Amino acid sequence: MDLIKRKGEKVGPIKDVMHKFKYSFQGFLYCYTHETSFIFETIGVIAIIIFGIIFKITFMQWIFALISMLLIMEIEFLNTAVEATVDLVTQEYHPLAKIAKDCGSAATCMATFMALIVNSIIFIPYIIELFK
Repeated sequence: MDLIKRKGEKVGPIKDVMHKFKYSFQGFLYCYTHETSFIFETIGVIAIIIFGIIFKITFMQWIFALISMLLIMEIEFLNTAVEATVDLVTQEYHPLAKIAKDCGSAATCMATFMALIVNSIIFIPYIIELFK
């Protein structure tokens, strides 16, 4: 495995890991400050955590609820990277650029739909029980 090189310098393994976390955090901050949907996804994760605590969901329900929500955020990171790469290559309309951006958006949409289904299956019985 090659160690990260920045401006021609080679760094040691500990500094390499620190650089990777730094760049990951920068990616997180970029999405948080530039992608409106990322803020809504973060609010969704917080809501799931709050509802999970209120309804005292099981360990397995926690796993499914959080993985489904975090998957949306992970795909949003990838979608943002695809969009930035396409924009780097061309600002002009191109059918292949449209396909790349549309497919990235579709992946985020599908993950959101899946999370909605998973979390509905988890939380609707608790909500119904609440109103009995």
